[in-house]
Amino acid sequence: MKSTFYTVIVSILVCMGIGMSTPAFSGQYNDTNALEGLTSAKTLFDINLKDAKSLELYLGVIKKTHEDIIRQGLKPEIVIAFRGATVRLINTETWSFSDEDQQSLARSTILLKELRDLGIRQEACSIATNLYKIDNSTILPGIHVVGNTFVSLTGYQGKGYALVPIQ
Repeated sequence: MKSTFYTVIVSILVCMGIGMSTPAFSGQYNDTNALEGLTSAKTLFDINLKDAKSLELYLGVIKKTHEDIIRQGLKPEIVIAFRGATVRLINTETWSFSDEDQQSLARSTILLKELRDLGIRQEACSIATNLYKIDNSTILPGIHVVGNTFVSLTGYQGKGYALVPIQ
């Protein structure tokens, strides 16, 4: 499991690194076919992760996705829904994590604020906070605790948001 996780991380980082050193990063490549006829991009990221490093990585990818949507002339409408064990990673109680994970969580907190400042809505599932015994008052600022993210996911998809599962 751990080696698979690290293989995925290395693969993503390699792809990101290649993208930054090629014309793709400068905007020569685009997603014209997929985006044709759209004026906005409604995206719903369904995050269900257990690992602090994975959360940090994917928050960075979401920020890059926001930038790419704008670069291609669309208005991003993005929601991030945190559910399951992820609620352990988005609160102020980090004392039980390793020093390395605490550093990753600190960087994730900064990324979450940056994403919020870009207008990206963030929600956490109260079913998950109850299950993992997370006090809702410790959820990071700007993350809205909702009754049930399955209901939220259903509602956003009904409004035309494309679901991107991250597990």
